[in-house]
Amino acid sequence: MALLLLAASSLLILAALYTIYQRLRFNLPPGPRPLPIVGNLYDITPLKFRCFADLAKVYGPIFCLRLDSRLNVVVTTSELAKEVLKENDQQLADRHRNKATDIFSRGGSDLIWADYGPHYVKVRKVCNLELFTPKRLEGLRPIREDEVTAMVESIFKDCTASDKQGKSLLLRPYLGSVAFNNITRLSFGKRFVNAAGGIDEQGQEFKGIVSNGIKIGAKVFMGEYVPWLRWMFAGENDVLNQHEARRARLTKQIMAEHTLARNKTGGAKDHFVDALLTLQKQYDLSDDTVITLLWDMITAGMDTTSISAEWAMAELVKNPRVQRKAQEELDRVIGSDRIMTEADFSKLPYLQCVAKEALRLHPPTPMMLPHKASANTKLGGYDIPKGSIVHVNVWAIARDPALWKDPLEFWPERFLEQDVDMKGHDFRLLPFGAGRRICPGAQLAINLVTSMLGHLLHHFTWTPPEGVKPEEVDMTENPGMVTYMKTPVQAVATPRLAAELYKRVPLDI
Repeated sequence: MALLLLAASSLLILAALYTIYQRLRFNLPPGPRPLPIVGNLYDITPLKFRCFADLAKVYGPIFCLRLDSRLNVVVTTSELAKEVLKENDQQLADRHRNKATDIFSRGGSDLIWADYGPHYVKVRKVCNLELFTPKRLEGLRPIREDEVTAMVESIFKDCTASDKQGKSLLLRPYLGSVAFNNITRLSFGKRFVNAAGGIDEQGQEFKGIVSNGIKIGAKVFMGEYVPWLRWMFAGENDVLNQHEARRARLTKQIMAEHTLARNKTGGAKDHFVDALLTLQKQYDLSDDTVITLLWDMITAGMDTTSISAEWAMAELVKNPRVQRKAQEELDRVIGSDRIMTEADFSKLPYLQCVAKEALRLHPPTPMMLPHKASANTKLGGYDIPKGSIVHVNVWAIARDPALWKDPLEFWPERFLEQDVDMKGHDFRLLPFGAGRRICPGAQLAINLVTSMLGHLLHHFTWTPPEGVKPEEVDMTENPGMVTYMKTPVQAVATPRLAAELYKRVPLDI
């Protein structure tokens, strides 16, 4: 026991000396004073993006904290975001991986959690030149449209059932079903859910893995916050390793099925698993990289699209004026004798503005994924030592009154008045990041969210549940790396079109 106390005391003294050394050597950004051992852990509230926006009001647009025994720097303005993501992009393009992300990415074998270097450049090239090309996205468009029309059919059946007419529906299951089926078909070439709503054995396992991953994501791993006490929390690693082994087992099974099918037919399909397996030798991709890339696409593409669509629908229920204006545009362009397709997007500017405004007010990853300094650099005139973790508060930037008129208002017209890019060129709006780490699937996400909103608005009018006023819709966020609504939105759906336009035509590609 005496030896343990001595070791712990020595580590505390070393940590304190290192903190003092950094303060003396570097001109660090201001911030709240850290406590011994736990640093600034007690200064952080569950909704980090709101907490960091409040801290910025006290310490300024750039401040630092001690978390995970590391120096964390937070920036909350578009000018500083530009410094992080463009002017100092190369020095800040690495990723900080905690124990969970290191295990799930197999040591950074993927794209999302890989450090910047030859491996990252290679897999980024695969994504840009092979997976997310306009040609492939267009080839996969029928899948997206199929799943969106399946959602419309399901809502129509439920809202017109004799015992449910005039009653509100919980939107999240419908939106989640689109995201789930779309991403499994794009990534794995499989629709685990059949026409009757049944899920096969692989689908059950996939849903179990996703559900378990959400539970793990909600856990607080104390070994991360107090590294010198990791030996006390060794069981945490077992939970993470078992989850990753389960993911890999299912993925390898599906990869083997696709390899067998290609050998029989001699041709590959547009699905990402077929694409990666056929490109594996050309780009020298390990099995670990193929597996982790597929799960990158699943984790990045499933939650974020359904979250964005749900926030947008909540705003449309809350703002009937915007809903009517979007429907007037849809009626004018599409009419009432056919349904919308992605080819109609260019003629629906207000619908595109609705999707963009939802992504501004409610970015699905409000803090962006953390960057890490690979060398000493400067931000906002302050020193950022090598190894520091840098966070960009996208949520705060998108609500900055210096950048946006009435920033808390849901007002899509702002994007008709000024052209604001949201794919990394305009640092006022960064739902998909920017620079070397920008999300390669941004256009895919935009297409799916816009399609979901367009169909929901064209096919139905949405009103609050009985007894609830539009302004009473709860817009509180749930804590997490991705930000769900704390209270899932409910609304009454009233059909607007002829009954024959609500039928899904199943498609298999």
